[in-house]
Amino acid sequence: MQAQEQKKIPEIEKIYLHTDKSIYFIGEDLWYKAYDVRASNNLLFDNSNILYVELISPDSEIIARNKTNIEIGLGHGDFQLTDSLGVKPGVYQLRAYTNWNRNFGEDFVFKKNIEIIDAFKSYSKTDEAQNTATKKLIAPMGNPNNFRIDFFPEGGSLIENVASIVGFKGVNSNGNPIDVTGEIYNSDDELVTPFSSPHDGMGKFQMIPMEGKNYYAKIKTPDGKLIRIELPKVAKEGYSLSFKTFKGKNIISILTNEKTLLQNPNAALTVVCKARGVSYFESSPTLTQTTFSFELSKDKTLDGISQITLYDSNSKPQSERLIYIEKDQDLDVQLLTDKVIYKPYEKATVNVVSKSKTGVAKSASFSVSVTDMNRADEKNSGTTICSYFLLESDIRGKVFNPGYYFDPSNLKRLEHLDDLLLTQGWRDFLWKSTSKFSDLTTYKAEKGITISGRVKQLFGNKAKVNNRVGLVLLNKNHMNSFKTFTDVSGSFKFENLMFSGKTKMVLNSRNENGKYGGELIANSEQSSMPVSAIKEPFIWDESTRLLVYNVFRKFTAFGVKPENMLDEIQIKGQKKKYAVVSYGAPDYKYIIDKEEAKKLSNSADLIEEQCKGVIPNNFSMELNSYFIESPENNMPIILIDGYQAYEAGELLGIAPEDILKIEVVSGYVVDALYGRGSVISVFTNGNRNKAVSENSYSVKQEIDGFYTERVFYSPTPEQAELDNKLAVRNTIYWNPFVHPDATGNANLSFFNTKVETKVKVELEGITATGIPVAKKVYYTIKK
Repeated sequence: MQAQEQKKIPEIEKIYLHTDKSIYFIGEDLWYKAYDVRASNNLLFDNSNILYVELISPDSEIIARNKTNIEIGLGHGDFQLTDSLGVKPGVYQLRAYTNWNRNFGEDFVFKKNIEIIDAFKSYSKTDEAQNTATKKLIAPMGNPNNFRIDFFPEGGSLIENVASIVGFKGVNSNGNPIDVTGEIYNSDDELVTPFSSPHDGMGKFQMIPMEGKNYYAKIKTPDGKLIRIELPKVAKEGYSLSFKTFKGKNIISILTNEKTLLQNPNAALTVVCKARGVSYFESSPTLTQTTFSFELSKDKTLDGISQITLYDSNSKPQSERLIYIEKDQDLDVQLLTDKVIYKPYEKATVNVVSKSKTGVAKSASFSVSVTDMNRADEKNSGTTICSYFLLESDIRGKVFNPGYYFDPSNLKRLEHLDDLLLTQGWRDFLWKSTSKFSDLTTYKAEKGITISGRVKQLFGNKAKVNNRVGLVLLNKNHMNSFKTFTDVSGSFKFENLMFSGKTKMVLNSRNENGKYGGELIANSEQSSMPVSAIKEPFIWDESTRLLVYNVFRKFTAFGVKPENMLDEIQIKGQKKKYAVVSYGAPDYKYIIDKEEAKKLSNSADLIEEQCKGVIPNNFSMELNSYFIESPENNMPIILIDGYQAYEAGELLGIAPEDILKIEVVSGYVVDALYGRGSVISVFTNGNRNKAVSENSYSVKQEIDGFYTERVFYSPTPEQAELDNKLAVRNTIYWNPFVHPDATGNANLSFFNTKVETKVKVELEGITATGIPVAKKVYYTIKK
């Protein structure tokens, strides 16, 4: 039957990024730790090794993109929020996904909004023009009278004579919650029940829809007006699901009315419970009365959101309910500081303990950020690894203050979480159609970087089959060479390459006889996913205003100037630019004396004269009839200002006095790069009478490897005193890899800043058994 047909689900990845904070100031660094888990069980997933992390501007443009290397589901990186990225104040989006994620659409792309602010322009008292310009970037809070209130019957429908729970939710024009107060009336204008929202514009009430009646709500608007909103129509027949916790037990009830029982006596129904696409419970009751209840045993449930679906005898879904199950985990993670009050610049020690409740060490990977709260209250309970993996990634729409539901200090959090699940639908993650993913071929899981392309005839599209394609990758740290052969379509591919940073790529093609030829076309790098508009406005509320004001005061009090928060500016004199040569350090180098060079008749004579004993003695004589492209001749490759020459005339057309220097290099590097044992590299002053272009069978370009992540700089007091920006930094400490030892302990130490302030220490991470963890502690810096 439909409820049972899919026992196996595709291997899907969920991504989460823990950032050091969510509000940044221009000139700061954004630090992130990546967690990649298997969606069905939240275990770290060693499926992909490339994570694309993108910073998207308020104009919906990708302004920075890192290829983050993830190993066994973990990785980290950073962005520098400086002028070089074109950063300006506004709401940005941090987006992360793997190539494999793309098979499943937007549902599995991690997105997090961050705010970037210019503290100096926002609160400069001396430049009103700048202050006005900043205010224009700020969106209004939304019209308080422009709101929406929706009603959601539990299980999906109101049914005549069946007691029903109805959830409701009110939001303003920005999608943020509003308080809701009102009354429910029937079509005879008789009062049924009053209602009001206990948390974030959401709540629920109970009613029994009577036969032949319709219902509406009278809502009191913020300006005192009464408006009327119709409730969903009441069905005459049908089934409904109900869920409640009673004396610690999870009770599921199937509800119907007498009319339905008469139409369908002894109805064979099926209840299926799923979590993250995995079916873990199934029951097939025969309904002989209007109410049937049973217990959903806690030892059979999975942690997080479950989807309960009721099917009729024809396997047609009749009702659905989302529930949240919080299981008592055998885990005790503690985040402790050695003091609650520190002096400025005093050393702080943070202890992380990861153990079972009986004291057995629990393996886990955590990331820890320590940030200056700048005397402002936390804006809200934002997304954490718990709220994302256990809640947000499994339901539709924005969750306001998601961290609230995972803070044990909020005693009614689970009750309010149930209101949320009544009013926001099941994302469903395409689980119901997983059969369409049985043969995933569109986007492959990437274990490394791929370089591919095609070789064809120079004029025409006929494939060059079995051509040898050479690849050289050269950066400041390494040089590697590879080779492969084209297939019947002329295509070639180098897969699972591992290299970092800006890298010089050289591709060339030779036929079976070793002769260069044809046209080599390299494929472009992996394209980015389409970018959706960032819908979050920049909310300039009192919390943000206070934060920015305190940061501005801190920077000005300690002498941090706007230019200290921007990119370092380097002024350089203009000089001649050459193409970057890729053979490394030369074996021989010759600086040419201009007056001596004028005495020679041509450049070939100059090279032979300067490079005696290093190049063939007959170089000058043979060059006149030598076609440099030919590999059969043992003559060296000629480079002119970094580009390979096609023929002798290109060199002979350069006056000897226009040559500045000559380099000669030989060995396996140049053989791999150019297919010849030696290279003569000529650098000119630019006065030559024929432009040099690239060969069709060769491609040279700079490509991006894995992002080379930086290490967070945690200065000593002496080092911080030399740089005011470090002395009053907002991120005091960041460590993306906190791994408890065999005893379940990890200790971190760092020096505080010189500012008297309140500090937040935040830990996020996941255990080896797939339990997400989020913890916070606070301390004070005070003289």
